[in-house]
This record gives sequence, structure tokens and C-alpha cells, in this order.
Amino acid sequence: MAYERELETALRAAREAGRILLRHYEDGTRSWDKSHDNPVTLADLESDRAIAHELREAFPDDPILSEETASDPSRVQQRRVWIVDPMDGTKEFVARIPEFAVSIALAEGGEPVVGVVHNPATGVTVHATRGGGTFHEGRRVHVSSVTRLEDAVVIASRTEISRSQFAPYEGWFRELRPVGSIAWKLACIACAEGDLNVSVAPKNEWDVCAGDLLVREAGGIYCDFEGARRRYNQADPLIREPMAAGPPALVEAFRKREKARDA
Repeated sequence: MAYERELETALRAAREAGRILLRHYEDGTRSWDKSHDNPVTLADLESDRAIAHELREAFPDDPILSEETASDPSRVQQRRVWIVDPMDGTKEFVARIPEFAVSIALAEGGEPVVGVVHNPATGVTVHATRGGGTFHEGRRVHVSSVTRLEDAVVIASRTEISRSQFAPYEGWFRELRPVGSIAWKLACIACAEGDLNVSVAPKNEWDVCAGDLLVREAGGIYCDFEGARRRYNQADPLIREPMAAGPPALVEAFRKREKARDA
């Protein structure tokens, strides 16, 4: 299998990081704000160190782009880069909502080729390799077959919902379901545990790179509202564009209605 060693390393790193996060989740941890409405915990930092150790032991020449570690600007010149969030969904973690995840991806030439999303609170791991499909706990999975917006269960950020950022879409969907961690949301979309993800707030590459591959390899698409896909390992990792993920026909239906709304 292509990228077999890379996948094995990412799985091992994600599960070790998950053990660290679960210990802090069960026993309590120290948290503080990096910036306004942007918490970090001791668990994030310990998870980050554990992942970096595993990746550097196995692939010492590969740079790492991580939320919790200053990146080397020269990474953009490298063909391969690991893109890591040691804990996506810190707000949920602090609030003791079991919707946080470890996200580890390998991008090659700007494209994700290995992706692992692991939720330590549920013990669920979803992984994919380019051309190899997406697997939920060893079982191959595919995105939903829903094609109509009015039939769709949309999973979205509870923060964005609470800020009324989904008010323009009221009545479009069968259900709007709040879920934490964009990495976990994308994993759910890949497993058809929800039909469509729409995210309107900015995100970072480490939040979504692994989940992007999970969705792609499950037969879906992750793109901005204009239909463009992200190329990873950019100098600026911030993704400012609103994004949508799900079955191609359903994403296209959303994009068309969104475009008509803006016309």
C-alpha cells in the first residue's frame, strides 16, 4: 500500500496523543487563552510534543506545521510536510463535550496524501491514504448519498450557530446539528454521520488537512463556495474562505443556492 509506513506512524502518533488528551480530559488540566476566544491547555502542548517525537523519529527530514509549534518558513520549499493539530476542539475539551480530536496529515506537493483523525473520548479513529479509501475503525466508509438540501443533515460549528452565522440558511436543511472540532466534523461527513458540513468562519490548514483527505477518499469533496479546493503548505496557513464538505452533488446544490442568494 502506498504511504503504508507514513500511515502507521500517523496512527501511532495519534493514538499516543489521544491517550495524553484522555488523561487530561478525565483528570483535569490547566488552560489559558492564547488570544481572545482561543484557549490552549497543557494537554494540547503535551500532545503536540508526543506527535512531533513520533514523526521526527520516523521521518527526520520532513518539516512539521503544527498549531502549537512555531513553523520553519522554509517548509514551503519542501515537497512533503506533516500538518498537525494536536487537539482540534479545545473549547469542547474544556467544556467536557466529547467532540475534540487529534488531526495528523501528510501533504505532498500541496495535496493531502495521509490523513488521520482520532477522537480519544469516543475511541474512534478515521484514516485515509490517497487512492486507498477512507476507513472507520477498519471498515471502509463513504459519504452520504443525499443529494437534496431539504433532505440534508448539516453538521456545523456550535460557535458559528450561536453567533447566528447560519441565520441566512434558515429553512434550507432538514436539520442543522451543532458539532465541535472541524476535524471531527469532516470525519463524520466522510463516514456519512451527517450529510453536509458548511463552515463560514476562518480555519487553519492544521484544522482541516486530514479531514479533507478523509472526505475526498470517501467519495466527497471539500471546497470553498466557489468550488476551489485548498492546496496545503501555504506560507499563510489561514483559510479565510467559507468551505463546504460532502457528496459532490449536495455540495453543488448548496453552492448554486448560495450563489443565487448572493445575486
